[in-house]
Order: sequence, then structure tokens, then C-alpha cells
Amino acid sequence: MPDPHLHGTHVYRSGTGAREIRDWCGERIAAWPALVPLPVLSTGLGATRAFAAPGGDAPPVIVLGGTNFNSATSVELARVLARDRPVTLVDLPGQPGLSEGLRPRSGRAVAYGAWFDEVLPLLTARPATVLAHSLGAAVALSSKPSELVRAVVMVGPAGLTAASVNPDLMRVTLPWMIGPRDDKSTRLLDHMSGPGYTSAARGARVHPLAPWMTLVGRHCRTSLAPGPLPMECLRPWEGTPVVVATGSDDVFYSPARLHGPARRLLDAEVTVLEGAGHLAPYEQPERVNELVRSLD
Repeated sequence: MPDPHLHGTHVYRSGTGAREIRDWCGERIAAWPALVPLPVLSTGLGATRAFAAPGGDAPPVIVLGGTNFNSATSVELARVLARDRPVTLVDLPGQPGLSEGLRPRSGRAVAYGAWFDEVLPLLTARPATVLAHSLGAAVALSSKPSELVRAVVMVGPAGLTAASVNPDLMRVTLPWMIGPRDDKSTRLLDHMSGPGYTSAARGARVHPLAPWMTLVGRHCRTSLAPGPLPMECLRPWEGTPVVVATGSDDVFYSPARLHGPARRLLDAEVTVLEGAGHLAPYEQPERVNELVRSLD
């Protein structure tokens, strides 16, 4: 059972909405039979769901998604990663998906770090690479370095600097929040995408992830990106191999925004994924897989 002192806002607006979200996720995961559910993990942040797929002989990878994303939205990425290695997808508690729907009331970085410390040995028995997108990177960096983490690959990472917020973002976000529909979700996702991955560039009326984001807008209380993590979280990672990457067109964490913090805080250069936006793991899964391979 989750610790009631750690929890605040429920991510879902209603029980009906929670069921719709979970039904959508269940259908997406079931579409790839190789991806099997692990036993439900009981943690300090509540029930945690994870899913595993067998793969090649390379070291395993554990995937932590970003805000409003989860295992179900990462199935295609997992298919690519599994060509080389076993893959484990984890739903973050307090985000839309199949884990506990309550968010930590305060001290979220500490709470999420402790959560990952808790679940890591339940997910792998041998050293794994952690592939973390956006919020997932802040979660990984908030945890303690472990002999079970052989390396960390961060894409569009939160936690190193504040996310960029500008009027263009607000113009596409507020309509989606007020009255979510697939066309509004598409405008938001197009803003987050690289120029070659918008709905227009794909020749589609709606973005492929628009139905999911419409469900999220209707049924969930979305959370903001976390701010920069304190040095006491980052300094212990100095001895762990780290790759920091971001899309050339990432509207939240641009290369220029990350170069200084990555070098100063993690002694890492930023790998630029040309043409990708903030949704790089979904836009360029092959390129992201290359980043993971680079650490084998």
C-alpha cells in the first residue's frame, strides 16, 4: 500500500476516466505478445506496473518515460531496442498509465528517486542501461547510483535545467487542456515534434499519438516538468557512464539549453539528434537505439 503521507493529487479526474486510460494502455501492450507483464510491484509510491520483452544478448535496458507517457506509448521503441537486448518498460506512479495514480504531495524528486531505488532490484538481476526520456531522466538522476545501473542514456532530459516555456507553447497547450479533441492534441504534438514528424509531414490529418493525448487531456490532471535537480542528486553520478541527447528541434530542452548544464553537472557533451523534437524516442527509435548500443 502507498504511504498516505507521500501522496497528494490523483492523476485521474474520475474512476471512469482511469478505466478508459488503462483500457487503452492494456490494448496497446497486448498488441505485442512478446511484451509480458511482470508481477505488480508494491512500493512506497503504490503499485507499480512493469513489462518485459526478451531480446538479444546485449546488456538489458530499462525504459523510464516522460510526462504523460508510459509503457503503452513506448511499445514501438521497445520493439527496436529488443533486437539487441532484453527490455523492461516501467510506468511511473502518478502519471497516466497502469501504475498507482497518486502523485507525491511534496519533495517529488526525493520520492521518485527513492521509488526507483526500490524497484530497480525488482526489475533486473544484472547491470542494465537506463534509457530515460524527459521526466524519466529526472527520476533516474534523483535515485542513487547502483551496481545495477551500468549506464544512463537521457533523451530530452528534465532535471538539468528548467524547461523552456513560451507563448507559442501556451497557444497550443491551453486549448488542449480546456477542450481536448484530436485536432487540438495534434497541434500540441506537432509543436513538440521535429519538422519531419508533424502530422502534415506524415501526410496525416492527426498525429499518431493524438488519440492518446486526447484521453489524457479529458481524464487526467497533467503535471509540470520538474525543475533543475540539486547538486547533491547529480554529483554521485560522476562515476557512471552517461549519455545526454536531445532533438535539434526540442522545444523544451534544446541543445543550446542543455550544453552548459550537461558539461558542468555531468561532465557530458550533448548528442544532437538532427531533425528530432522533444518526442525523439518516438520519432527516431533507431537513432535512440544507437545511443544505447554506444555503451555496450
